[in-house]
Amino acid sequence: MISRVADHCFWFGRYLERTESTARILAVTQNLALDAELPAHQCWLPVVIVAGQKAHFGAVHGEDAAADGELVQRYMSIDDENPTSLRSSSSAARFNARTIREVVSLEAWETVNELHLWMSSEQALEEFRSSRYAFYRRVRQLTQLCLGLTQSTMLHDTPLDFIWLGVLLERVGQTARTLDVHHHALTNLEQPLSDRNGQAQAQGGVRRRHRVVETALWLSLLRACSGFEPFMKLNQGQVTPQAVAQFLLYEPRFPRSIRHCVHAAFARLCEIRPPESATLPGGESLERLHLLHQWVTDRATEAFDPLDVHAALTHVVDETATICDGIGRELLGYGPPDSNPPATSQ
Repeated sequence: MISRVADHCFWFGRYLERTESTARILAVTQNLALDAELPAHQCWLPVVIVAGQKAHFGAVHGEDAAADGELVQRYMSIDDENPTSLRSSSSAARFNARTIREVVSLEAWETVNELHLWMSSEQALEEFRSSRYAFYRRVRQLTQLCLGLTQSTMLHDTPLDFIWLGVLLERVGQTARTLDVHHHALTNLEQPLSDRNGQAQAQGGVRRRHRVVETALWLSLLRACSGFEPFMKLNQGQVTPQAVAQFLLYEPRFPRSIRHCVHAAFARLCEIRPPESATLPGGESLERLHLLHQWVTDRATEAFDPLDVHAALTHVVDETATICDGIGRELLGYGPPDSNPPATSQ
């Protein structure tokens, strides 16, 4: 398989997953902004941060613009200048699929093409204005349909391995960044209440004011990662910060947990580049992904430390980015790190 085709397969998977994840986070945050007693800035800024567009958004719209939920939603949905918006990501997914039309199945191509054409239409703009929930739901349904069709209508060989390697590594990064941003914000809610004299209340003085809001926020985080129902089934409705963080980090049966995705990504890369060929191109990335897999697995068996969540998630995000860069150089034909990446990797 030539590197050009592998590159487009990899980024086709990444852009599909990015589109689906962004639509889900936007839908969940919109409901959260309506239901939770939180400042608009605290609701919408994490959406921009998770997308990695805080600097660009601030430069274009101003530092305080994240308090405008409508502006953030428009920026993350239909802004062509934002490379992570729903319109930009779905367009990039379609571009990569069109370039490897001989590899992608007809059903998957028709679905991603339909999403791209709809996102560019007046009908989509009208739905965005009139029914935000329906807009996000349609984007999620089409991307999920396309992801499912790649599994059920394509040969399970190297092209599909590259597509799902891209999906899984993108999912690892999205879950880690979402959990990191929200975990930091939510743990800051755990401040002691004070009476009029400035003294902490004697009974229930910690977190009472924020208990309902905090629970709603943790549930919104689960919904943003499509983990609400499986979490509730496993934990019998007991919602605690530790349980939510452990679930999204280490639950091996949840397909969006970091542990599950790292394990599945390692298996896919092993199909592409078997471990016994570690001296061939791709061996370094395979080794790093193997080490990350071991690291996540080992931590799942250790005592959970809430204070260490940020450091753990930062490590996951950094390692995932390094692995993706390594795959680009070793398998996809990219140049040295200081050279310009291919257009498909933007």
